[in-house]
Parts: sequence; C-alpha cells; structure tokens
Amino acid sequence: VQLVESGGGSVQAGGSLRLSCEASGNTEDATCMGWFRQDPWQEREPVATIYLHGPMTWYADSVRGRFAISRDNPKKKIVSLQMDNLKPEDTSIYYCATARGFRDPPRTRDFKSWGQGTQVTVS
Repeated sequence: VQLVESGGGSVQAGGSLRLSCEASGNTEDATCMGWFRQDPWQEREPVATIYLHGPMTWYADSVRGRFAISRDNPKKKIVSLQMDNLKPEDTSIYYCATARGFRDPPRTRDFKSWGQGTQVTVS
C-alpha cells in the first residue's frame, strides 16, 4: 500500500487546513484509514480514524468538535481531515495510515502502512 498525503502548511490560530490522503496499490485489506501526529521525542498518537465500509469514526478528545475526517471518493480510498479552529498545540507532523479493521479506540500498532508525513504549523 502506498499513501500520498497532501495539504498541510502554516496557519494562524483559529484558522483552518485540510489534509488529504490517497491509498493505492494492494489496498484490499485497508478497511480503516486514519490520521496520526507526532512531535519530536513523542510517540505517534492517533488523531482521527474512519471505517471505509460504514459510518464509524473516532476522534481524539483534543480534536473532537474541531476536526472532521471523511472519505471523499466512494470508489477510491481517499480520506480527508478538515481541521478547523486550529490551535498552536495542533502543530505537528501529520501522518496518514491504513489498518485492517476499525477499533474504538484505535491501536497504533494495527496501522501497517504509513504516508511520509506532512507538516502542520499553527502560530
């Protein structure tokens, strides 16, 4: 599975950004996609996940109500993360990933394929 992320960048506090991720290759087992973020010297933490075959989503408490994960294309595995009311503490590198199966809460170790990461900076 290959994951290509786009979006990210720099924004002032209170602003919005949208991240997008497309999975390609052997994606048959990729039934869940998610966004994670990681700061230097910190563990990678889940931000939001979505089940690709149903309405289930999960959000970290820190972003619930401000971020929204969605599947953009019913025929392709493209997932977006709309981030509104951004805060400086949202600054991080954001990674897209895929997993087989949906868990609430998600387990990072279930996500086997990862994108290259995209920087989000909120000042």
